[in-house]
Amino acid sequence: MKKLLLIQSTPYDGLRKPIKKKKLYFVGLGLPILAALTPKDWQIEIILETIEDIPFDTDADVIAIGSMGHAVIRSIDIATEFKRRGKTVILGGYMVSLMAEEAKKYCDSVVIGDAEKVWGKVIEDFEGGRLKDFYREELDFLSTPMPRFDLILNKNIGDFLPVQAGRGCPNACSFCSVYCLYKNKYLKREISEIIRDIAQIKELGFHKFLLLDDNIISDRDYMIALCKEIKKLNMQWTSQCSIDIGEDSELLEIVADSGCIALSFGLESISKESLKAMDKSWANPSKYPQLIRNIQAAGIDVSTEMVVGADGDTLQSIRDTAAFIEENKIVVPRFYILTPIPGTKYYDEMKTQNRIYKKDMYSYNGSEAVHIPKNMTPQQLTEAYWDLYNEVFSFKSIIKRTLLRKEFYKKMDSYLFYFMINLYYRYQIKRKITPNII
Repeated sequence: MKKLLLIQSTPYDGLRKPIKKKKLYFVGLGLPILAALTPKDWQIEIILETIEDIPFDTDADVIAIGSMGHAVIRSIDIATEFKRRGKTVILGGYMVSLMAEEAKKYCDSVVIGDAEKVWGKVIEDFEGGRLKDFYREELDFLSTPMPRFDLILNKNIGDFLPVQAGRGCPNACSFCSVYCLYKNKYLKREISEIIRDIAQIKELGFHKFLLLDDNIISDRDYMIALCKEIKKLNMQWTSQCSIDIGEDSELLEIVADSGCIALSFGLESISKESLKAMDKSWANPSKYPQLIRNIQAAGIDVSTEMVVGADGDTLQSIRDTAAFIEENKIVVPRFYILTPIPGTKYYDEMKTQNRIYKKDMYSYNGSEAVHIPKNMTPQQLTEAYWDLYNEVFSFKSIIKRTLLRKEFYKKMDSYLFYFMINLYYRYQIKRKITPNII
């Protein structure tokens, strides 16, 4: 049997060392799906580098590497080492897709965008000795086989597994890789197929799942129908979507009733000017506090992701962000420095304006300014970023956001869990590691 080694790389820390952990809570879905798309006569192994070592001396015939966010830098280094050892290497994922020509320098082939329609052809071409440089075919509809979770169950992973509902987003934020690949297109899976995958997760002994979708409230009727089916399975789940769900009390009730315990929101900024600069002018930060209260009142905990360094940001607005997080009791906040990733509209804008401060894209890590902000120097932005993280993850703020809550005794286990996550994030932050993988 031919052998396929699938690798989910880990990001580097500030000293360019791979970030390692004892347990990985968030497991990517891409590799289990690729494994399911691979012919039955192939032997497959999945490596999650965050919690295990890469077997560089493997006898696998093909090495396929995926990554999330800035871990793409590590992916390229892994690919380079396997190429040095004479292996056939394939790269894929969002970041690789944005800079496919650059990625091709380090591997034999690049899968651009979705793999469902092309992966079988990739394997067939490898077996026939005619592997192409690039593979790309856009999806007309979204359907995936049942993920091969059996390949990761023996690893030290969390108490939930991922399930995908849809891909793409109707919005067009300038910094967003999803927009660059899907151009406002939103693809939904059949509800019966999603329920099939959730049922598999339940059969494997899990009671929670992560519903992957770039903005699931893009289709309200679809979300309602899905939630009604999810409720029948009696499981808890989390997802991400637009904060606008806080305006829809009926939908919030349905989502919470189906078992949703937490939602993550890409708020990006509390500055209206910054949101406008990021092509997200439809968002209204003045409404954020009320929307968050509505979501929390429905029994759903709130996690956020925000960026600093947009044109409306000032040193004061970044300081104000810390107060916003504490006042609104965000249980798990995350921050990134707005980074002009090659292939995005934002990168083109910064390049045209001659505002790229660091030209070496391989130094980009989301925690150091690489562009010239409008209202501060790059050095001031980087310092303000870490000051923000240190303030938000001070013991005072952690305790106020996770333990000192009126609903604490109703969901004591959940808030103690959030408390421990925050302590671990604090541990990472003190070592200048951006906590982007739970």
